[in-house]
Amino acid sequence: MIRSAARALLALFYAVAGVFHLLRPAPFLAITPHWVPWPAAVILLTGIAELAGAAALVQPWSKPLRRVGGIGLALYAVCVFPANINHMFIDMARAHPQLGWGYHIPRMFAQPVLVWAALWLGEVIEWPRRVLRATR
Repeated sequence: MIRSAARALLALFYAVAGVFHLLRPAPFLAITPHWVPWPAAVILLTGIAELAGAAALVQPWSKPLRRVGGIGLALYAVCVFPANINHMFIDMARAHPQLGWGYHIPRMFAQPVLVWAALWLGEVIEWPRRVLRATR
């Protein structure tokens, strides 16, 4: 029950982010590292990836498809991490940062949690549940 609710919440998070990537790409383009080729196309594709991953993660009829969605969203979170780092450097280099360390430091720590959550909610991994069972 908790996993289902969390799965729906994570899928909603990625679906909203995907819509924003498609409808308002400018903020994402602004934080895309300069070495990313064809940034506008990459932002478009990341929005599509978020929507597809969210749909796969939340659909009820296929566990293998949920697993693919979880793996896809985990890989996505790893791939966009350079943009998050770039965003932090851009913001903190300003004379008056818009978001500051209070946003960026938790955001850096949240990225591995998003990877874990996608894998756990996609039923790719069972940690920490299986580990806790083994110790009882």
